[in-house]
Amino acid sequence: MILTIFGATGMVGIHLVKQALHMGHTVKAFGRNVYTSDLPDNENLQKLQGALFDKNDVRNAIKGSDAVLSVLGGGTDGDDKTRSLGMKNIIEQMEKAGVKRIVALGGMGVLLDEDNSLLLDNEEYPKQFIPVGMEHLKAYEYLKASSLEWTFVCPPDIMNSEVTGIMHTSAEHLPVPNNYKIAAGDLAMFMLNELNKNQYSKKRVGISN
Repeated sequence: MILTIFGATGMVGIHLVKQALHMGHTVKAFGRNVYTSDLPDNENLQKLQGALFDKNDVRNAIKGSDAVLSVLGGGTDGDDKTRSLGMKNIIEQMEKAGVKRIVALGGMGVLLDEDNSLLLDNEEYPKQFIPVGMEHLKAYEYLKASSLEWTFVCPPDIMNSEVTGIMHTSAEHLPVPNNYKIAAGDLAMFMLNELNKNQYSKKRVGISN
């Protein structure tokens, strides 16, 4: 497949790029720092330097791709709108380009608890994570309202480590068992595999090692 990866120079993004290339995919890595980051040299890798909020940059990155992977990062205090408004622009440009499949990264707070209420709304949810959780929630709402075939992966703490092959997943809720951490390598592997499996189409996914 031809894959466009947004957030390609971040912790999860670099794992995605490396694994996608190893699987034989053609990768278009999008970001501001793609030429100064630790991306591998590979004839199947195209580095696209651009701005996430620029409609033309994003649309040109998406055109001709089979699917999109989004692992956008940014600040966690709620002032950085990269996760929400960046996702909004990606969705708009995907719809215009006729590309339908996206697997995107969110956060655990967007999942549902046993009473089918948002974890974000639980009184015990850590207050310091609520601002970034609200950004993830807005991104999820944009996806849900779109015409795309989306999957929204909602991890706990992400460890910068390689693939272990141990993954527990669940639709809409926290997985069982849940160790409240996931290796970036495993997260990348799950996202790439989901492109083919479509096990969680139009669903949120809880994941843990």
